[in-house]
Amino acid sequence: MKLYAISDLHLRHNDNRLALQALPAHPEDWLIVAGDVGETLAEMEFMLSTLTQRFRQVIWVPGNHELWTMPSEQPQLKGEARYQRMVSLCRGYGALTPEDPYPRWPGPGPERVIVPMFLGYDYTFRPDHVPADKALEWAWEDDLMCTDEVLLHPEPYASRSAWCAARVASTRARLEALPPGCATVLINHYPLRYEHVRLPRIPRFSIWCGTKSTEDWHTRYRAEVVVTGHLHMPATLWRDGVRFEEVSLGYPAQWKFRGVRGLESCLRVILPDAAP
Repeated sequence: MKLYAISDLHLRHNDNRLALQALPAHPEDWLIVAGDVGETLAEMEFMLSTLTQRFRQVIWVPGNHELWTMPSEQPQLKGEARYQRMVSLCRGYGALTPEDPYPRWPGPGPERVIVPMFLGYDYTFRPDHVPADKALEWAWEDDLMCTDEVLLHPEPYASRSAWCAARVASTRARLEALPPGCATVLINHYPLRYEHVRLPRIPRFSIWCGTKSTEDWHTRYRAEVVVTGHLHMPATLWRDGVRFEEVSLGYPAQWKFRGVRGLESCLRVILPDAAP
């Protein structure tokens, strides 16, 4: 029995849909889908209907793309209402979400709790010399603008930063309530540490990539593995003896450039664990 992970399926691209359809069944295994499935409810349902038939358990966390309010889609759900619609859709297929009790890993090895999280970002992934109120201006100086600024609405919160703060606080409370000796697998769409935002071509895009509130969560909450996506740069990194897995598929041009032949080769094994 294995726990696999992948993210950034971006199913509006036909090549990605075909790759998902070609994925063989893993009837004994669990799968983490770490965000950016697509932009529409139909794409989300396509993922769920496909993967819940091929894995024993699917665990989903939202990326930014799922939370976009697309002008062509009805109803026009925004912010928390859109997120809760995604949660409801997952539950209809038996998939777990950040709103469900954290499951205990039933496979071999010591006791672990799998922790799907929805935390968002707050523009703090920036150099210390950039003031908070200048973060967007700093990105614009490099001609960078994230589509979130138009399509990701924070309602009922005053801002995406406020939504992030609320999510961080509620998630921290749940993590603090875990048994003190219990290891975790932390799952979030965005990197938990600023140093892991490796974007050499667009470094100032980092402000849309996480929050410094989570910098020590891998040690504070006894992570064995941290699973993230968003960057479209799959890699295994280590920090403080903790394994960090960036598990993005990405856009067709990106995964084809990496020589990927099929989605099966992109599934990252999270458990059983690997030594550094």
